[in-house]
Amino acid sequence: MNRAGVDPELAALRGELIERAAVDQRARAELDPVAPMPEQWEAVQRVDEDNVRWFAPIVAVHGWPGRRTVGVDGAHAAWVLAQHAPAPYRACWLPKLRAAVANRDAAPRDLAFLSDRVATDQQRPQHYGTQWLRLGTEAAGRLYPLRRPAEVNLARADVGLDPLPDSAIEAAYSSFTEITAATRGGSP
Repeated sequence: MNRAGVDPELAALRGELIERAAVDQRARAELDPVAPMPEQWEAVQRVDEDNVRWFAPIVAVHGWPGRRTVGVDGAHAAWVLAQHAPAPYRACWLPKLRAAVANRDAAPRDLAFLSDRVATDQQRPQHYGTQWLRLGTEAAGRLYPLRRPAEVNLARADVGLDPLPDSAIEAAYSSFTEITAATRGGSP
């Protein structure tokens, strides 16, 4: 501990999490919003791979970096890294984030996004309606399938997310079979 009572290792971890999340967001901001170029995606993938190499051992050894250890901004930055990690890592880290939220050491909102991301990775309907899919050149995306469309805005309110418009809920994909058919240019 230093004189201010802050553990220098935790302060360094917090700073590294925040910096890595900022690099992640910059790489994604550079993607062409209409038609990202392959080299833009390659840059994003390099950032994600570097972040996973650094972050995975931290979570494996120390558990989820929560608010009490890395602050609110550090804990949110940890979620950014997890959200953009490969699907197997996300699935592995979801219970750790869930436990941190249960202990009031992470944000329920972050858990909602990661929970939905893992559900869509596993081709299961999402609960909070945080994951969208934009195919081809369509202007707006559509929500991945919803577990209980009529209750999605109640679930969102529980974690502090704004409600979705009824039109977005009604336009959500009904199943992953429909998504597969849409990506192949056919009908379900």
